[in-house]
Amino acid sequence: MLKKSLVIAFMVLATQVVTIAQDSENNNKIIRTTVPFLTISPDSRSSAMGDAGVATSPDINSQHWNASKYIFAKDQAGVALSYTPWLRNLGVNDLNLLYLTGYYKFGERQAVSSSIRYFNLGEIQEVIDGGNGAIPTGNTIRPHEYAIDIGYSRMFSEYFSAGLVFRYIHSDIASGSSNFATAGAAYEPANSFAADISTYFHKPVRVSGYDAKYALGLNISNVGTKMTYSDDGKSQPIPTNMRLGGSFELDIDEYNSFGVHLDLNKLLVPINDSSIGVIEGIFKSFYDAPGGFQEELQEIMWSVGLEYWYLKQFAIRGGYFHEHQDKGNRKYFTVGVGLNYNVFSLDFSYLFPAVDGRNNPLANTIRFTLGFRFE
Repeated sequence: MLKKSLVIAFMVLATQVVTIAQDSENNNKIIRTTVPFLTISPDSRSSAMGDAGVATSPDINSQHWNASKYIFAKDQAGVALSYTPWLRNLGVNDLNLLYLTGYYKFGERQAVSSSIRYFNLGEIQEVIDGGNGAIPTGNTIRPHEYAIDIGYSRMFSEYFSAGLVFRYIHSDIASGSSNFATAGAAYEPANSFAADISTYFHKPVRVSGYDAKYALGLNISNVGTKMTYSDDGKSQPIPTNMRLGGSFELDIDEYNSFGVHLDLNKLLVPINDSSIGVIEGIFKSFYDAPGGFQEELQEIMWSVGLEYWYLKQFAIRGGYFHEHQDKGNRKYFTVGVGLNYNVFSLDFSYLFPAVDGRNNPLANTIRFTLGFRFE
């Protein structure tokens, strides 16, 4: 069987960097999944706040964070496009993530939404092991992955809503290869169907004479079928995830407002056990850590974000994301700005690592988001 060592090395880097980022000494403790691109923050607002977004105020990109927020959006409809150059710190220039999303509210209590997420893994010239060195085959491999969503959200009371999102996922990490194989089995593209379920609660309050609002959000995402890349039937889980968070926003005066947001995040995937069913794996993920309850707590990632608005037109944002060193060791700060003008919005975010800055593949990650709202 011909061996594509270059392709294999590249794919491991490109698809696993999100999960194992900087850690190489605790691989037995790290939770691995297929299609980790589904966990990448796709938009600039939340990514500027340390990837906090499950309980933030509704915006066009709520599909990824908490689709149940859409029904409380101020505008009737919106559409946004986000672009993320990926792994630029490693000198890779043709990887990027594109995210197109939109929503429409109909009636007083219902909204529909949809999104397309496309992860382009660039182009690779295929080579084979010829015994005395690598031999080009003349084939160009164009690996790519994408997910297509459609969602529905409904208001159940003045302050509470719930949402449901259905997702189709396609992953083709060796598109164009003439003889790619995985562990001796013939390669084939992988597919999965998944769903998200979310809730959102928000309520206005008065604090020391100021108008304010607090919110709580929950999103259990990517509950779906496992994926296989070979004809031997072996499968791996997708990144089923639970995100729980809260936010507090304060209107200082008619010009200035300020918000603080916190997300807690946990993969609902068992450690190194892909043989059990999806639902069983979700429950097992809460008690299967070799180190017991203490290690289970280490699996919780947390994000904190701050957001300042002037006239609800210009925003300055900052945040921090933390993952335990034994579970991937992703720790980074984020900053960003946003501009709202009439129906138009433009957001930008920038990521810089808190540890191992020179060698961190996530360093210098930027995102751009362009949005339009319709009343």
